[in-house]
Amino acid sequence: MRKRTTRLIGAVGSLALAGTLAACGSSSSDSTAPLSNAAAASDAKHPEWSKYTFTIGDNGGDGSQELAKITGVFGNAPYKVKFARFTYGPPLVQAAASGDIDLGSVGDVPPITGAAKEYSFKVVAVNRSLTPTQSNENIIVPKGSKLKTAADLKGKKIAVPQGSSAHGLALNALNSVGLTPKDVKLTFLDPAAGATAFSTGKVDAWSIWNPQSAIAVKNGARILVKGLPPIDQTSSYYVASDTSLKDKTKRAALTDVLKRLSREFAWAVKNPDQYAQALSKEQGIPLADAKASLAAYSNRVTPVEQSDIELEQKLADAFLEAGQITKNVDVKSITDNLLPAGYDSSKLKVTS
Repeated sequence: MRKRTTRLIGAVGSLALAGTLAACGSSSSDSTAPLSNAAAASDAKHPEWSKYTFTIGDNGGDGSQELAKITGVFGNAPYKVKFARFTYGPPLVQAAASGDIDLGSVGDVPPITGAAKEYSFKVVAVNRSLTPTQSNENIIVPKGSKLKTAADLKGKKIAVPQGSSAHGLALNALNSVGLTPKDVKLTFLDPAAGATAFSTGKVDAWSIWNPQSAIAVKNGARILVKGLPPIDQTSSYYVASDTSLKDKTKRAALTDVLKRLSREFAWAVKNPDQYAQALSKEQGIPLADAKASLAAYSNRVTPVEQSDIELEQKLADAFLEAGQITKNVDVKSITDNLLPAGYDSSKLKVTS
């Protein structure tokens, strides 16, 4: 595993491996932890799962690792889990395709760009925002900018993490005012480089998600375009390794992993102070900034529905038409639900 990890870090340059949480680990077996008995009776006894260690892709510090420690949600799991940190979605999808991670959550665009590159993975669930009227990402401009609308972006330089959900926001925002990527200067930068370019005036605008957007606005930036329907989705998507999905026994265990993850996030929504602390620690940001962006992380996990496939297909077609991908993507063919119909993590009973 060490050799494989080294290869992955060298390939994507945006991953940090975190520790393993074992079923008997001190951080996850505390019987006083609120979710230490998270599994349903039918899921609790599976000795055949003991051979598995699942790697969960943590996209940008979403709180999953810290919440696992706080809640003990994997405390009685018959398998082990560990976390791998990514700065944004495209490398996470690549890691799922290569089998370096088993499961992870990304925005709406990475599954499309990953499929266009013929990566082997599947979309297995949806993270739906509990605050769908609040944007999770925005196109922002610096304090004092004269830009007032999306149409004013013509000829301007926009920082965008390539292949990310923010890339989709930029594309759709331009399209909404009759512009194409050829009418602007898209500057593809990862989030850290984008932050530097934006703060030093090297770009005119930045398409980015929270907490980066919220922090920039707090420091004087202004939202030019909000990432809300019909321009943008407020959902994100869980992707999983084809290797894990094709093995019947491993697939069943991975479904249990996803259910436990959804349970810890359901608990976090009902315990916002601890949720903010988890985000603050994972992202290395002040607690006040974590609280300001908390709504962006408040989601409910459900199966993928036909409406999701249609939205993703529309986005994939837009990317192809705009020349941002070179291969047609059939979203239905990369969808493989892990959760049963009707599953909704917001309806789970969790101890606060």
